[in-house]
Amino acid sequence: MRVVSLVPSLTEAVAASVPGALVGATDWCSHPARLGAVRIGGTKNPDVERITALAPDLVIANEEENRPADLDALRAAGTEVLVTGIRSVPQALDELARVLAACGAPRRPRWLEAAEAVWASPPRLAATAVVPIWRRPWMVLGRDTFAGDVLARLGVGHVYAGHAERYPRIPLEELRAAGSDMVVLPDEPYRFTADDGPEAFPGHPCALVSGRHLTWYGPSLAEAPRVLGEALRAGLR
Repeated sequence: MRVVSLVPSLTEAVAASVPGALVGATDWCSHPARLGAVRIGGTKNPDVERITALAPDLVIANEEENRPADLDALRAAGTEVLVTGIRSVPQALDELARVLAACGAPRRPRWLEAAEAVWASPPRLAATAVVPIWRRPWMVLGRDTFAGDVLARLGVGHVYAGHAERYPRIPLEELRAAGSDMVVLPDEPYRFTADDGPEAFPGHPCALVSGRHLTWYGPSLAEAPRVLGEALRAGLR
């Protein structure tokens, strides 16, 4: 198989499970570090001509990360495109199995089996959180998101889970007054750090968490409950 990935987390999953299959990946595909694939642009602006020139058997994409117009252009050029839809941990596990099988994986990888095992009964906290994903303007997790489901399964309910929008813009004053137990600050898509984020929420417990473990669906899922759990508990102290 010759595979082009338009999704960083799927890139990592395929690279770990079907070595040599990836011939193209986006500029944002950072894992694994030494990926020997042609870079084909961003997730939102892939170079369709460069992709088709690679003669892939399959392009793998995601309904949220990639634009329909780009996927339609690839199909019009005769390229097969597999589009994933992932808004919960169970969906992620099912879709990963589907993608890897389509990419020629000979068997279910051990990391996927490990992820299924740890997510069957992950350790749980009991807390509520505001979860910013951007600032200037402030945006937070809203309804029906993969990251929100990850947190919910770890016992952290996020305040805007019932919002009409999936990633609403909320004024900072409202976030401060939301009455949550903590503020969860991931390092992607916005890179919140100890010096950039917590200062906006004086007096509020803040947890700095790995965006890869919160928002990626791939090998990181196998360690996400432990990594996120440790960071969340540290933030509540």
